[in-house]
Amino acid sequence: MSDIPEDLKYTPDHEWIFMEDDFNGTCGITDYAQEMLTDIVFVELPEIGFQVKKGDPVAVVESMKAVSDVFAPVSGRITEVNTDLEDSPALVNTSPYTAGWIFKIEIRDKNELDDLMDADSYQEYLDSGETS
Repeated sequence: MSDIPEDLKYTPDHEWIFMEDDFNGTCGITDYAQEMLTDIVFVELPEIGFQVKKGDPVAVVESMKAVSDVFAPVSGRITEVNTDLEDSPALVNTSPYTAGWIFKIEIRDKNELDDLMDADSYQEYLDSGETS
């Protein structure tokens, strides 16, 4: 069973966002996603200042099994990246919701958060077996 923190919002592509305030969020991939990828060996981080639209690929996570895009859960501007992942990409496996965060974003339209799933909805989504 994957760990699903209550204070995050989730996408169908298994990204999460934690809103630090009304306009700034921290993003990464879910515990479920890292379990599916298994041993992560490389994370390609986005450029700071990069403007993204919701659903745009913004980072790449590479494991022994697969290469997977990480999509922006909301539109905005990348304000920070987790440079610890350059030397320790496995942090995404061992701590996907804390030390393994991937990027921070200043969101353009906080109404886009309404389209994301809460923890209960994300759990139902995983239980449905219709995951991407």
